[in-house]
Order: sequence, then C-alpha cells, then structure tokens
Amino acid sequence: MTSRRGFIKAGGLALFGISLGGIPGFLADAVAGTVAPGLFKKRKIMVCIFQRGAMDGLMAVTPFTDNYLKAVRPNLFMSAAQGGKNKPLIDLDGRFGLHPSMAVFEQMFREKRLGIVHGIGSPNNTRSHFDAQDFMESGTPFNKGTETGWLNRAVGLLGHEAATPFQGVSLTSSLPRSFYGENPAVAISNLADFNIQLRGNQAGANMASKSFEDLYDQTSSGLLKDTGKESFEAIKMLQKTDTKNYKPEYNAVYPNTALGNSLKQIAQLIKMDVGLEVAFAESGGWDTHFNQGTETGIFARNVNDLSNSIMAFWTDLSKYQDEVTVMTMTEFGRTVAQNGTGGTDHGRASCNFILGNDVNGGLVHGIVNPLAKENLEDGRDLAVTTDFRAVFSEVANKHLGIHNDKILFPDWAGKQIGVMRGV
Repeated sequence: MTSRRGFIKAGGLALFGISLGGIPGFLADAVAGTVAPGLFKKRKIMVCIFQRGAMDGLMAVTPFTDNYLKAVRPNLFMSAAQGGKNKPLIDLDGRFGLHPSMAVFEQMFREKRLGIVHGIGSPNNTRSHFDAQDFMESGTPFNKGTETGWLNRAVGLLGHEAATPFQGVSLTSSLPRSFYGENPAVAISNLADFNIQLRGNQAGANMASKSFEDLYDQTSSGLLKDTGKESFEAIKMLQKTDTKNYKPEYNAVYPNTALGNSLKQIAQLIKMDVGLEVAFAESGGWDTHFNQGTETGIFARNVNDLSNSIMAFWTDLSKYQDEVTVMTMTEFGRTVAQNGTGGTDHGRASCNFILGNDVNGGLVHGIVNPLAKENLEDGRDLAVTTDFRAVFSEVANKHLGIHNDKILFPDWAGKQIGVMRGV
C-alpha cells in the first residue's frame, strides 16, 4: 500500500484556481461528520516572498553618503536631503536610506520589528535569472542536480508529521522550485475557486484526460485513511469558508495586485487554522534594465506594492503577529552604475527584508563596503558579503525551531549574522 508521504512524493498534491467547480464529491463525503480540528494553534509560520527579476537593493536601501554611487548613477541616485524638489530617501541610520515609496516600512523599522540585510546574495556568480533563482530555491548554489527545494526540506524538519495538506502552501499557479520534494506541499492560486490536480508522475502527465478519482484509484484505496481526518477537515474548512467575501481586520487594505491578493489569502489560511507553517508568494517585474525611475516609475511602483502588501498582511494579522515572520528574497541585485537606457543591469548582491516580533530589527545588517571600484565585484557590482543561506537558515532556526542546517542547506557551513533574536 502506498503511504501518504509516498503518494504525495509521487504526485505532488497541488491545488489550482482553474474554475472547475470546487472539491470532488468523494473528498467532500470523506470529511462529513468530522469535528473542527483546532490542532494547529500557536504554531509558528514563516512566509517567504520571492521578488523575481532581481531587485536593485542599492535603490531600495541606498547608502546615500557614498559619493561613488552618486557619480555613477547621475539620473538614478536619490538623496536623503530634506527641502529639495524631489522626495527624499527615509534616513534610517545616517548612512542608509529607505526608498520613499516604502514609507510604510519606517514605523516597523523604528519599532525594531523590521530588519534589513544588505550585501546578501549567492556565492555562485551567475547572472542568469533562471539559474540564480533555481540555486536560491534549491538552497544549493553549486549543485544543479538537487531535486528538493529548501522550503520542502524545512517542512520535513519541523519535527512532526503533517496532519494537514496545508502545512506548506504556495499562493502560485504551480508549485515553485522551493517546495519540490517528498514532504507535503500545495500550490493554490485562488482559494475562492479551486480544484485538486496532481503533478510530477505519469498519472499527473495524463491528468487532463482523467478524473481525480481515476488517479486516486491508481494509487491506494487506503489514502484517505492514511492521510487522516485532519487533512479532510482542512479541505472542508476551505469548502465552507466564504473566501470571496473575506474582510481583512484592523482596516487593513491590500493592494489589488498579484502579491497583495496572495498575502491576503495566506492571511485567510492562517486565521482558518488549517495547519499552515511555511508559506510562499512571489512578486514579479524587478528586472529594471530600462527606465527604472527614481521616486516614480517602475521601481517605485514595485517597492510600493511590496511594502504595502506586506504591511496590509501584517496589520490584518495583528492577533497572530507573534507567530509569523515574513522574509523577502531576490535572485541577485543590479549593477552599481546605471546603464545607457536609464536602468541597471544584472549584478550580484542585493538586500532583503525580514519582519517579525522575533527579528533583531531597526538595523541594516551585513557589510556594504564603500563603493569605490576596487571594492566592487568584477569592478562593477555590489559584492556579496552575506551568503543568503546564513539568513534563511537563521530565520528557520530561530522562528521555526529548525536546527539541522546539514539537511536544510547541505553544502553550507557558514555562520549566521544575528538578524533574529531569541533561542
């Protein structure tokens, strides 16, 4: 008989918003008569947001006292000086300034609940979006053959067998590389209108022509029993909840964007107590080769969406904030110098943001040396001085209680940097 984990490993359970009309009847029948779970309260939850396209960390959090940066970005450099005609950077510490379109982050920084890591990136110097994203999501930057993603491994290291299929959830149309692996994970593009499909094996390849019941019959008649009533109670909760008319709490207003909608649905899952512990969302449009802009333009719109979406989520979850940490990531940064089309090209290091009540916030962590040419990687890029695994592992260690870095990041033996508080 195929075990639940074996079934999910082979099939890769994924829930897609594809307008096919709710939950299959035999699954709905399977949950009839079960009691509300109430099993998952007070579990810690890590929410990861991937900024695809490579965010310009030097514009998001600018070392505004650096004269070299000012010289090589004549049209893109932003100042923290007050009283000019342009909107100034938000001076964080006398050296680094936050982009004004991220103003909603300032209070969290001052309250020491938002930490920033600068100079973060991969030790692999590829400037290919595909490769860099793959390396970051697998957590093995020099091994293309890694089959699992670091978030899937994190789920497996939580210390308890999943009693729900919603332990690891990605609010995306397909399962991201981060969640590949043998541990339970689902992709949900829309809570309000979803169906169940399979991915990854021969049965999954034929899913367009076969019903879920057919695929189920090919695996194991014991699947429902092995999965346990908690899994199907969670599915029943999704079925019964009026997700279309969800009302955020505390006057939180989510941007009507892909990221805003994803985080709103993650908030719903957290409040529904379906056992969510690791969540994933993504934000696109960060590949700013042309007309990047400064206080307005493509970049300003992107960081405004990122920060406002995160802060709406944080406000909405006021009663749950002690349990939640949010962390952003991006595959690499942009060149120090602007290019000839008012943008920046593929670079190396960037920055990321970590929000939570157990974050060592109010600081710009990491090392950003003066941007003189001799300090730049390949003479052109902000050098990577913090391996992304140092930060990802610390958040997982301190927030989720995962303490096996040899499995979480098998090729890494570095040191953490102090971005989290607590034990």
